[in-house]
Amino acid sequence: MSTLKVMIGRDEIRSKTKELAARISEDYKDKDLLMVCVLKGGFMFMADLAREMTIDVNLDFISCSSYGSATVSSGVVRILKDIDYDITGKHILIVEDLIDTGLTLKYLKDLFAAKGCASVKVCTILDKPSRRRVVMEPDYEGIIIPDAFVVGYGLDYAEKYRNLPDVCIVCDD
Repeated sequence: MSTLKVMIGRDEIRSKTKELAARISEDYKDKDLLMVCVLKGGFMFMADLAREMTIDVNLDFISCSSYGSATVSSGVVRILKDIDYDITGKHILIVEDLIDTGLTLKYLKDLFAAKGCASVKVCTILDKPSRRRVVMEPDYEGIIIPDAFVVGYGLDYAEKYRNLPDVCIVCDD
């Protein structure tokens, strides 16, 4: 049996999301912005972030996998669902739940850049820089967390716990 211990509460997440939305809105106030959510984990953050934006934005989704049902990234990124928009000349903001090894985001940034967009930046609500395997710094960084396996607020373990409003550590009893 496992128990959950809250690492980051919903109020702290909400506050950081509002702060990031204000910065992004200011930075892109005169630009055509397409926010691309990395599914499935990023959907809650993207919804909250988009609702806090003070500018018009377009939203799209991409699904890729490097974990499967494991708790450690395999390092191999597979695109399961690509975006629907033509991104030529657009400013892209990749919205992610957690940057861990950085492999997925490096892959996505390179993929989007090759498609001729005007710019590609990254926004994440959670960051684990101690786990990086590639150089990857988010342009809009949320909350730095230690090297622990976390669930909630979109993050899962074997597709469970995504609906939790807080970010939690799974503790084995």
